[in-house]
Amino acid sequence: MDISVVVPLYNEVESLPELTAWISRVMNQNSFSYEIILVDDGSNDGSWDMIRELSETNRFIKGIRFRRNYGKSAALNTGFASAEGNVVITMDADLQDSPDEIPELYRRITDEKYDLISGWKAKRHDPISKTVPTKLFNAATRRMSGIHNLHDFNCGLKAYRKTVVKNIEVYGEMHRYIPVLAKWAGFTKIGEQVVEHRARKYGKTKFGMSRFVNGFLDLLSIFFVGKFGKRPMHFFGSMGVLSFMVGFFSIVWILSEKLYHIAHNEKYRDATADPLFYISLVAIIVGFQLFLTGFVSELVSRNGSDRNRYQIDEII
Repeated sequence: MDISVVVPLYNEVESLPELTAWISRVMNQNSFSYEIILVDDGSNDGSWDMIRELSETNRFIKGIRFRRNYGKSAALNTGFASAEGNVVITMDADLQDSPDEIPELYRRITDEKYDLISGWKAKRHDPISKTVPTKLFNAATRRMSGIHNLHDFNCGLKAYRKTVVKNIEVYGEMHRYIPVLAKWAGFTKIGEQVVEHRARKYGKTKFGMSRFVNGFLDLLSIFFVGKFGKRPMHFFGSMGVLSFMVGFFSIVWILSEKLYHIAHNEKYRDATADPLFYISLVAIIVGFQLFLTGFVSELVSRNGSDRNRYQIDEII
């Protein structure tokens, strides 16, 4: 199969007939073998009934329905698991992404050998309350991930080589950072394509301002797990030793100063009257706790089911 189109959706009943017809038209014009996987994330507006109806008239449409709303990441992860195409295309169901972009995305994956192509909505039809925070998060993600050639990490229109989606796990709200997950999994040939962003035709957006807070926390989580997930002691141990040494040498300094004054019969104040003494004690205790945290995390990591799960590119 050439292409799997994965479409996560929540309450998009009005747009589904037009979207699926548009995708099918593009596929037929380019003689692609394909499937359309519609993942209903707990809709309550009749979207599932519409999916069932569409699948009866179009054998290339497949549907997956969640019992409740789990979020876009869960829908994408489930769609990825079901995808059979050599190239997997993701797009939103609100008709803001154009299926006409699919042939070029497919060509760049197959001919230019990219692992992932992310869409860039250079001209957006969103309010400023959405575009400004998005630019800030994209800038932060570029800096923390090292993927400097992407302008829009959260664009729903993306193309993947099949091996990419079969080797990453999207959970929480990590769908915003799939290029980062792909990079941590060893898929480093990541490109970008300017795509059309259309104004929403039906309904209203399902995302509120809380997604920006959650998105930032997820970014920190990806960064930490990707860098230290298999060696947590390197992080917690280093921070613990640093804190412990700062506290220890501060105590040594305070005691040495006190002994110096005693040896020279000079006035001195008690060590316990010096605020630095208590700060040093706290630093020692925190350092010890961080070291223990690293030790326990290391034990958990070594006994985890995926402790020796590594990304293998090829076996001869």
